[in-house]
Amino acid sequence: MRNRKGFTLVELLIVVLIIGALAAIAVPRIGASAADAKTNACKTNVDTINSQIELYMANNGSWPTALTDVTEDTDYFPDGAPACPFGDAYVYSATTHRVADHSH
Repeated sequence: MRNRKGFTLVELLIVVLIIGALAAIAVPRIGASAADAKTNACKTNVDTINSQIELYMANNGSWPTALTDVTEDTDYFPDGAPACPFGDAYVYSATTHRVADHSH
């Protein structure tokens, strides 16, 4: 008999099946992790904006009339206001003087 080197078709098929099973488990978890990261980033942005609104009140003695009073001021956001990772706009309530959490 000849001395053959290499893998048999059955061995390759088993490896492909194992890789496929691992991918089927991993891909949904990665997608869920990305969504969780966006939700957490959105909540952090809301907390940051609300703390800057409170700082605006402490500095000026009055609440801002619009969210842009704070977000467009480089004293409060020198690198620009945070953007929602979902693409939604943050909405300021003149009643509560807060930006409400709108994470998905």
